[in-house]
Amino acid sequence: MNDTIALMQRRRSPPPALMTGPGPTEAELATILTVASRVPDHGKLAPWRFVVFKGGARDRAGQIALGFRLEDEPGLDEAARTKELRRFSSAPLVVGVVSRAAPHVKIPEWEQVLSAGAVCMNLIVAARALGFSSAWVTGWPAYDARFRAAIGLVEHEKVAGFIHIGRAVPIEDRPRPPLADIVTVFPE
Repeated sequence: MNDTIALMQRRRSPPPALMTGPGPTEAELATILTVASRVPDHGKLAPWRFVVFKGGARDRAGQIALGFRLEDEPGLDEAARTKELRRFSSAPLVVGVVSRAAPHVKIPEWEQVLSAGAVCMNLIVAARALGFSSAWVTGWPAYDARFRAAIGLVEHEKVAGFIHIGRAVPIEDRPRPPLADIVTVFPE
């Protein structure tokens, strides 16, 4: 069997809480991000970018998230507070994929958004090819304008995903839809 097909057939998304270190080295991260950026990109716009959370920056992002949650819910219980603090620090590395889709005279915004989604998938595949586990997560911070601004996004930018990368024990596959349920063949 082709190595790429075998890799894709084994791909799973373990919860970030199950991930441990070590995370990617600087060279591995550069490889992952380089591969992630090699996606279809109509017009060569690069309508996406990366925000890397590693080391203490992961804890700082969790503190920012907790601060905004407490603004909205001052009575947040201790378990929820801990969850927010650990939101970006469970895995050794988190890469935020930022969609910069914007109006363009030739390239529809939808194609730019899809390109950012392709970046997320390429990032996951590249991490897996290097022996890491990964999980594509959004969560409320991806949709909160205050949080996006606090991590350096400008008004028109959106979070396509926070990709958590680390090492995890193999997990069971979830049920996948049968092809008969998801494939339509257009008649000749």
